[in-house]
Amino acid sequence: MREVVKSLPLHIHPEEKVRRNDFFVEKEDDVIGRLAAIRIEKEDTLPDIARHFSLGINTVSAANPGIDIWVPEVGERILLPLSFILPDTPRKGIVINLAAMRLFYFKKAGKLLAVSTYPVGIGTTERPTPMGQMYVKRKKIRPTWYVPASIAEDHREKGDPLPAKVPPGPLNPLGEYALYLSNSGYLVHGTNKPASIGLRATNGCIRLYPEDIERLFENAPVKTPVSIVNQPYLVGQRDGIIYIEAHKPFEESGIAELKRTYAKLRNIEKKSGHALDWKKVGKVMGEARGFPVPVFDINRGSEKVAAETIKLWHPGKLYGKPEIPELQTDAWYVLAATLRDKVDALRLAAIINHQGPPIPARVLSTSDRYRVLAGPFKNRREAKDAAKRLKIDLEIDGILVEPIKEGEPIAPLLSRSSSLNY
Repeated sequence: MREVVKSLPLHIHPEEKVRRNDFFVEKEDDVIGRLAAIRIEKEDTLPDIARHFSLGINTVSAANPGIDIWVPEVGERILLPLSFILPDTPRKGIVINLAAMRLFYFKKAGKLLAVSTYPVGIGTTERPTPMGQMYVKRKKIRPTWYVPASIAEDHREKGDPLPAKVPPGPLNPLGEYALYLSNSGYLVHGTNKPASIGLRATNGCIRLYPEDIERLFENAPVKTPVSIVNQPYLVGQRDGIIYIEAHKPFEESGIAELKRTYAKLRNIEKKSGHALDWKKVGKVMGEARGFPVPVFDINRGSEKVAAETIKLWHPGKLYGKPEIPELQTDAWYVLAATLRDKVDALRLAAIINHQGPPIPARVLSTSDRYRVLAGPFKNRREAKDAAKRLKIDLEIDGILVEPIKEGEPIAPLLSRSSSLNY
């Protein structure tokens, strides 16, 4: 990361200078987009930056190793991996690369090919997303979620029983839009947990940010072909320069995909008549930073160079960033934790803030302690429901904090508590 940042240009540009989702690609090119970088400002989190730039937390985190996801250091410059190598598949319809946790939607645009791309959340190791060829069977706005038996059983074991079906609304994990695939039981849909995009966090479905699924829903008609692949190592070219992009492979696919990629690179070397820098190739593969890196110029001696990373102004407001309501003395709260370390408290508050549906949380300090307070909530029932979710999702034993009486100082918020009595 540091070596990439040092070569940044002196000029700073507005964020509109780089594209996020929509590109045109020449037939012979495989690389789209451009790398960018911004500086961290107070109260930024990597999930907020990822969503604003339509990236998954997996790619932002991998591109910036050593950066705290939830409490990054103010002033730190981070890389935005807004450049991608297209999967090695026919460029038709929807293509999802599980290893990159990225969806590509291809559509003809005259002599060029238009491609829209979005980050996704995918299935867990226990319930992986299936690979193969399928198609969009039907589409639904504001879908109802019919809870599968296996998921219902998981929730019962956690003490969180689910109804047979969940209607549209903030508690529906499908979000506002859903594409039902021909592989029965699997969907491409929105989410009420946007911080999970770029993670293996679903029960096998493909999950997109709410704003991204809306655009895909509008553009991809029924019968659109869907190809789901797993390609952790990608090789592509743009303007005669060869790039490789490496993602940390899933355990079951790493060796075979690595062999396939090295064979492809050896073939490029043979056809060009020039030796590849195999040391650099090995470094890129090993680091698995998740963005295209130039490793070879097919036309040796040409003046073509890889595009430089572009430095951006920090956005005035990060899209989708959780907003914390002002402290209210007449509301209920949940005391999530009391910690000695301020950074630990800020990290926990940020994690709680990014639950779905949102649970607002803040850090309050008294002497040498930092208290993480979730809320405000309108009444005891809302506070109990939030405490229950914190217990189930994060294993936090929260304590209810009652409203203070009129005229009392705000300090009692930190000591006034009530039994949960589940």
